[in-house]
Amino acid sequence: MRIGAGLALAALLWAAPGCKRKTAAPPAQDAKRVPIGITMGDPRSAQQLLSGFYDIEGNSWRWTSKQFVVELGTPLGSAGRGATLELRFTVPPVVIEKSQAVTLSAAVDGNLLPPETYSKPGDYTYKQDVPASLLGKDAVKVSFEVDKPLMPAGADQRVLGVIATSAALVRK
Repeated sequence: MRIGAGLALAALLWAAPGCKRKTAAPPAQDAKRVPIGITMGDPRSAQQLLSGFYDIEGNSWRWTSKQFVVELGTPLGSAGRGATLELRFTVPPVVIEKSQAVTLSAAVDGNLLPPETYSKPGDYTYKQDVPASLLGKDAVKVSFEVDKPLMPAGADQRVLGVIATSAALVRK
């Protein structure tokens, strides 16, 4: 009997480390939810680039046209707090040489946000608060416009705005 009790105790001690409490798996990301941010060099973002974008260049950026539109998911909780729209882009020297300055304006589902003017070449972030009242649904369309695009010249027949690298709605 002692041997049987000893074997049972040994079996319990040997099996105990393998018996761990199972934790619930984290909830799966809603596959239908539109991402809140896009990177222009990521081909998976192409479905959110609704109009006004040219092909990926340098594996990381895209020229825009005069007008360009993206679809962005709304951050969780933004219907109560609002969010910040961020477009990261570059104004190339050639744009400033031709136009002296360029003004970028944006609208969220047709609601205008304040424009910003850039008079020097370089990397910029257009950053504007988006009121909570505009973010009550899963996704919004964000329209941008450059006031003075580069018109087609030579072999390149594209109308060029700015060089975009990313766009996002950031939770406040």
